[in-house]
Amino acid sequence: MQYQIKGNIIPKFAIGTWAWGAGINGNKMIFGASADEFELKKAFDTAYKNGFILWDTAAVYGMGNAEKILGKFAANKNIILSDKYTPKKKFNAKDIEQTLNQSIERVGIVPDIYWLHLPINIEENLTYMCSLLSAGKIGSIGVSNFNLDQVKKAEKILERYGFKLAGMQNHYSLIFRKYETENMLSYCNEKNIPFFSYMVLEQGALTGRFNSKHGFPIFSRRGIAFPKHKLKKLEPLFETLKQIGEKYGLTIAETVLTWAISKGTIPIVGVTKEYQAFSLTKLNDIILKPNEIDMLEKSAKSTEVEVKASWE
Repeated sequence: MQYQIKGNIIPKFAIGTWAWGAGINGNKMIFGASADEFELKKAFDTAYKNGFILWDTAAVYGMGNAEKILGKFAANKNIILSDKYTPKKKFNAKDIEQTLNQSIERVGIVPDIYWLHLPINIEENLTYMCSLLSAGKIGSIGVSNFNLDQVKKAEKILERYGFKLAGMQNHYSLIFRKYETENMLSYCNEKNIPFFSYMVLEQGALTGRFNSKHGFPIFSRRGIAFPKHKLKKLEPLFETLKQIGEKYGLTIAETVLTWAISKGTIPIVGVTKEYQAFSLTKLNDIILKPNEIDMLEKSAKSTEVEVKASWE
């Protein structure tokens, strides 16, 4: 299914910038590695040149640093900007507007999709975001990390003001299919709501590059989430991914991303290197067969590995 924003067809992948910025919630803290701005620029240019124009960021990624870098690269480019407001425990209209204005100042672009990043004070936050949408300060509204009942509530609030939910953005991977089993994915497909899947590669754990002998940096978020004993449990899944990927000339990571596309989602792929951006170009026309999807999902389930993020 094809979706459009701002008159542009949404590509099969959105490009994520979580690993771009330094500082709190940035690349070192979450991923255990720093990102080189020169390499990021090459990755951006390669992705953009190949039609990947939807870029996903947030004020909390490196506390604004990811937005600043994206703003430098995207100047004078026609991108679709996906940005987020992470709500506080207590509703604060001034905080929403201030956060939005700071994001626009850093990126230099009005968000085409502005996401309520967590299901906190849903009624108040979405009502105020609708006023921003009416005033033309944002292009549309999406919700992230919501369950199905919360999505339905969000739809009703937006409909009250004459708006449609622009998208759903949730954690979704071969080893975390909670929102599929709870019928979120099928609901979004039925209602023509784009489902943006994040952490499809589990921040590198499902790329096959890390295993029981070569793990993640210990004190990073992914090192804590995926210690070596968990990576060892994933090794049979890597073999299944290799077996299926070889039919299409795909790496383990590319096979995982193709699975996510084949399930009807739009994966948000973190890209920090030029080769990562280029590898996405060969996945546009590949869809896995139902029996291949079934093989992968059974293999993933047999690992008994499921990692839930702290914010879920």
